Amino acid sequence: MIVLRTIVALICGSLFGLGLSISGMLDPHRVRGFLDVTGAWDPSLIFVLAGGVIVATIGYRLSRLLPRPLLDRRFDLPTKTAIDAPLLLGSAIFGIGWGIAGFCPGPAIASLTLGIGPAFLFVVTMLVGMIAHDRLIPRLIPTEPVKGARP
Repeated sequence: MIVLRTIVALICGSLFGLGLSISGMLDPHRVRGFLDVTGAWDPSLIFVLAGGVIVATIGYRLSRLLPRPLLDRRFDLPTKTAIDAPLLLGSAIFGIGWGIAGFCPGPAIASLTLGIGPAFLFVVTMLVGMIAHDRLIPRLIPTEPVKGARP
């Protein structure tokens, strides 16, 4: 089962990367042009956005009809649904970073295969930020223990 899940994940990831490449999402100049709605806006990526929303909506609706995923025991859906300050702050940081760099995590990792220098720098700094977050945030913002969990 683990081997099958790994093969399916590799196929899905490769298909996703190919789609990012074909759509132009690996070109940071094009992405920044799409995000620059007050300047020289390039609306061509709106079709990529619309296609992603359509596919995600269909996939989500179909998943609601299944008792469980095909290659797992259960669906791992988020339990936290509140829109709070950490979510808004994280979303703002993500959006600002995407607008400045022209990369978000998926396209940046896919861009590594093309040898794009700024993608390498972005991925390294992204990993540093992820590690810093995992090390610092739990110390700055203590979390409440999960109900029913043992200490």
